[in-house]
Amino acid sequence: GDFMASNQMSRMVGKLSSLPAGMQQWAQTFLLGKVVPFLGTAGMQFEQVTPQRVVVSVANKRKVQNHIKGIHAAAMALLAETATGFVVGMNLPDDKLPLLKSMKINYVRRSSGDMRAVAELTPQQVQSILNDEKGEVTVSVKVTDAANEQPIECEMIWAWVPKKRN
Repeated sequence: GDFMASNQMSRMVGKLSSLPAGMQQWAQTFLLGKVVPFLGTAGMQFEQVTPQRVVVSVANKRKVQNHIKGIHAAAMALLAETATGFVVGMNLPDDKLPLLKSMKINYVRRSSGDMRAVAELTPQQVQSILNDEKGEVTVSVKVTDAANEQPIECEMIWAWVPKKRN
C-alpha cells in the first residue's frame, strides 16, 4: 500500500480511517475545511486523500456559479489548487512549509454540472518532498465536469521551504 509520511495532516486523515465508511468523507471534509476555512465556504468535498492521490469535488450550486450557471472560474481554480496542495501537504514533514509557486489555467470549454479534480504525485516526487530541504514539484491535476469533459487545463507548481526557526 501507500507509504504514509507522518505529519500533522496525514495523522489527522489517518485517524479518520477508523470511522465507519459513511462518516469518513463527512469527517474528512469537516476537518480539512477547518484547516482551510475557504474550502467550507465553496462547498468542496474530499472524496479521496492519500499520499499519492487526492480527489476533490464541488457541486454546481448557486454559491459557486457564474452568470451562465456553470461553476465560476475562480472556484475551478480553487478546486485544482486544493487537490494539488493537499497531495503535497500529505507528504510534507512538519518542519517544512508548502507554497503555491505558480498556477497556469487555460479555460478551454464551458463546464457542465459538478466538477472534480484529481491530483497525483509520482513516487519520485513524494521522495523529493520527504527528503529535500527545499524544492518544487509540478503536480499533475485533471479537472473534469459532469460530462467527463475537461473544461480547464492546469499546471500547478508547488514549492516547499524549511519553516523559520523561532
